[in-house]
Amino acid sequence: MIVVPCYNEGLRLPVDQFQRFLSESEVHFVFVDDGSRDNTAERIESLRAGNADRVCLLRAPVNRGKAEAVRLGINFALEQNAALVGFWDADLATPLNAIPEFLAVLATRPDLDMVFGARVKLLGRQVHRRASRHYLGRVFATVVSVMLRMPIYDTQCGAKIFRVRPETRTLFADPFMTRWIFDVEILARYISQIRSPALASERIYEFPLNSWEDVGGSKVKGIDFFIAFRDILRIYSKYMRHLQNE
Repeated sequence: MIVVPCYNEGLRLPVDQFQRFLSESEVHFVFVDDGSRDNTAERIESLRAGNADRVCLLRAPVNRGKAEAVRLGINFALEQNAALVGFWDADLATPLNAIPEFLAVLATRPDLDMVFGARVKLLGRQVHRRASRHYLGRVFATVVSVMLRMPIYDTQCGAKIFRVRPETRTLFADPFMTRWIFDVEILARYISQIRSPALASERIYEFPLNSWEDVGGSKVKGIDFFIAFRDILRIYSKYMRHLQNE
């Protein structure tokens, strides 16, 4: 099951692309309307028409942020006994056709617990990102990599799939400390649980995306990058500090 967190996505939700993908795949979607004040829910309901067996809509009464929306959806998916769960950005900056590619990696690599999208601008790939966000992202990723003691390239891509195991099931049990960099907190929780950044690195696969588009209308603002660096320190203190001497 793939969770799609939504907040005021009425103008950006590409319903036709979801509809086309549903007709070509067997993937189930859980849309979480995170207290939207526009017609987001109605747009999702239009998608559910004819796809009620594979499209679910959860509605939060108030906006609580992407982290909580994802957590709500993932826990719902876990209650349905899904073997694989994940989340995907509603604007489809990462195209839906990457989902089968992620699933193929998990099918051929039973040792892996997670597959994450990685926005790497290589020749022959269509990765379009504003320069300012790219360079801020590289600084952020470097700091996170040092903090986690893990050579991860891209923590913030909104395309991730997890294999449901005891080690991953508990990652979404408790509310996250942060609203936007909960992806980093997921990794910190995982490392803290298995007590080894090296082992965690072996169980996570970063998939270089063939295409990614910086869609306008993002809820992330410039100030959020500075808040994120503060939150890195909070995450380090809670999950990683005790591992430094091990």
